[in-house]
Formats: sequence, structure tokens, C-alpha cells
Amino acid sequence: MDDLFTSESASPGDAGGKISPNAPLAARFRPRTLEEYVGQSHLLAPGKPLRRLIEADRLTSLILFGPPGVGKTSLAEVIARRTVCHFERLNGVEAAVADLRRVLAAAVTRLKVNGRRTVLFIDEIHRFNKAQQDVLLPDVEAGSVRLIGATTHNPSFYINGPLVSRSQIFQLEPLSSAEVSGLIDAALTDPERGLGKLKVELTPEARAHLIATSEGDARRALNGLEIAALTTPPDAKGVVSIDAAIIEECVQKKRVLYDKDEDQHYDTISAFIKSVRGSDPDSALYWLAKMIEAGEDPRFIARRLIILASEDIGLADPQGLVVAVAALHAVEFIGMPEGKIPLAEATLYLACAAKSNSSVSGIGSAVEAVQKGEVVQVPAYLRDAHYPGAKRLGHGAGYEYSHDFPGAIAPQRYGIEPGRFFQPTDHGYEAKIKARLAEWEKLRAHAPKKKS
Repeated sequence: MDDLFTSESASPGDAGGKISPNAPLAARFRPRTLEEYVGQSHLLAPGKPLRRLIEADRLTSLILFGPPGVGKTSLAEVIARRTVCHFERLNGVEAAVADLRRVLAAAVTRLKVNGRRTVLFIDEIHRFNKAQQDVLLPDVEAGSVRLIGATTHNPSFYINGPLVSRSQIFQLEPLSSAEVSGLIDAALTDPERGLGKLKVELTPEARAHLIATSEGDARRALNGLEIAALTTPPDAKGVVSIDAAIIEECVQKKRVLYDKDEDQHYDTISAFIKSVRGSDPDSALYWLAKMIEAGEDPRFIARRLIILASEDIGLADPQGLVVAVAALHAVEFIGMPEGKIPLAEATLYLACAAKSNSSVSGIGSAVEAVQKGEVVQVPAYLRDAHYPGAKRLGHGAGYEYSHDFPGAIAPQRYGIEPGRFFQPTDHGYEAKIKARLAEWEKLRAHAPKKKS
């Protein structure tokens, strides 16, 4: 019942887009027009390129790339309603090469006989193997069909390069909380395709939990709402009251007490950071899990770990910053839910690492000195001597090249006395740095005088 049309050969105008009233709410509530479409404003807001292409019916082949439930199939159906082309639909899981050849041959004939082009929508196009994708190339290149492929996988890795190069790629994003909330309101009030014939009252806590657990997936939100509405008996007044506990049962995901923009958000991230700083890996994992389950942006968590790696671990374990940055890149690359694994790895590494705040205290002291107006002139021997006239001004005169001395340590100073800002601890790798600095001071004190 996901199909927009009554048969494979139907066109938008022929079928009227009618869907059985017994279909799931998510299928019944698919948008019929661009105006009903929810989300993807970066692509479909008035004046945006994709919207202009759709409205002008100037689309070539395109690939819609994004996570489940963000409207890839719905957008293809909206495009089909707007276009004057014939519409065919295949699924990458079910269709074989023979199905492709049949549809493509019919498209070529249709174009020759009546000049009408065909839009071929392939859902889960990443499921096609190389041979199947290669079958599409000649007709896509010739313009016999306008291909619309939908995939949850990065086209650069899962779709043939020649096919990608002949298509426009548009990345769809998860719906925002506000967009999911608006979709819920529309479904609750629409008597024709939604739940408007029922008297459904959704508590604020239930709404918040439904939105959080949907994670930007419109289908998941509508499925949870429908199950809750249809399985909850009405009261004496015929009102179906849905609270957070009911939503928890229906979506099979426990509600986490966590307000993204209020105290729970700040309190939880504070507890998380302090647990890592305090070298308590178990507590750190708990607070991490709470934020993940509550739908916190994983990139926000990763960014805070990067800050912590520099602020609280620093040179006691320089690898900590590398691990934290790698976790951010991993989360951005693989997404969630798998992204929780590199986040957990980084959390555990940082919680178990040696700690030092010398980086943050050092730069803080240096900034304070500059802000107070403390002026340190650059010594003449450290000034740039590479431009014409610099030597006449004495710039660079007397500079002692470090590599001319034992250990590459010259006896000169460079403007600030040692230990003024950087005070290394005895923790972890920083203890080695402290010992090294002490050894360098001995080398400076006993460095031979430079021959003139």
C-alpha cells in the first residue's frame, strides 16, 4: 500500500493517488503536494534549487539520500504528481534485471510513440548490484527515463560512479522536533486521512517522548501515535487520553527525564563532564547513555569531549585530544545508533587518562597578561630579518640558531621567563615534559658561547 498508484503502469493523473483507508497512518498521511510536504526546507523552501526544478518540471535524474522516514519516497511521489511524465516504481530489494529491462524498453517506446517521458522511481537503489545499476546507464544518459533513486546509504560508496555522475544528489535530513510536532498536530486534526475522527488528547510529556523517540523519523512518529490512539480505550466522554506511559508502551522505549533546553540538559552534561574529569568511567557511561537515549545531538557530546580532552587532560595524555576528535569524525561519518560506540570509547579513554589542566590555565594566564596591557617588546634578535632593510635596523642580529647547540637548545630566551605561564604537573606524559624542560634549562646554563 506504499505505492501512490494503482498499478505499475499508472500515471499520477490516472490513479488519483487514492490509498486504502485501512492502510497505516504513515501511508495514508503521505503528502500529496509540495505544500503538504514536511521538512527539507534547505531543499524545498520557496526559491531553493530543488523546488524550482520541480515547479518548472526541469528535473533530470536525481538521487535522494537520507535516513529512514525523512520523506524520500514521499518526495518522489510529490514530484510524480507535479510532472507530466509517466511514472514507474521499482524496489531495489525485489526488482531483477528483467524488470529493469521491461520498464526501460517501455519507456523508450513511450518516448518514440507519443513523446512522453518516464519517471522511474527506484526505492533502496543501493540494493542493486553493479550489473543492475549498469543496465540503467544508457537510458539515463540518453534521457529516455528520469531516474529518481532513494537510498539510506551514501551514494558515493554504494552507487556506481557513472550513475552518480549523471544524477543530481540531494541529501535529506531528519525532521526537526518542531516539524515532527507539526506533523503530529496535522494527523490528530485531519478527519479524512488522519485521526481527526477520534477525540485524542496527547499530554505534553507524551508528545515530547514521541518526538524524542522518533529521532526525526516521520514514519516512526506516526506509527507510534496511531498505535497509542487505537489501543487506548476512550473515557466516558469518548476522549482518548494518551500520556507518556502509554507512548512508552507503544514505542517500546522508556521515557528519559531530560529536557534538551532546560535544567535536565545542563545538569546531565555537567554530570557527564565532571565524571570524566573525575576519572569515574562507570558514571560517565551512565550519563552518556542517558543523553543518547534522550535524543541528545551526538555531535554536541563529541564537541564537549574535545573541549574536555584539551582542558582537563591536556599534555598528561596528548592522545586524548586525538581520540576525542576521531570520535566526532566517526559519529559524523557513521551516524547513530552505531555512533554511540565511538562516543563510549572516547568517554572511557578520557575518563581513564591521566589529568592535567596546564593547557587551560597556561593560556588563561597568558591572555590575562595581554588583556591587562602587559607589553613585551619583541627582542631585536627575534625580529624578522628577511625583508630589505631589516639588517640595517638590527633585526635578527645576535640570533642564535638552536640546532648549532647541543640538544638543539640555545642559551637565548624568547621574551618570557620560563614557568611564567606553563607549569607542568607530574601526571602522565606531562611528567616527561617537566623533566625535559628541566634538562633543557641545564643545557641553556652550560651552552657554549657561539663563535662570532
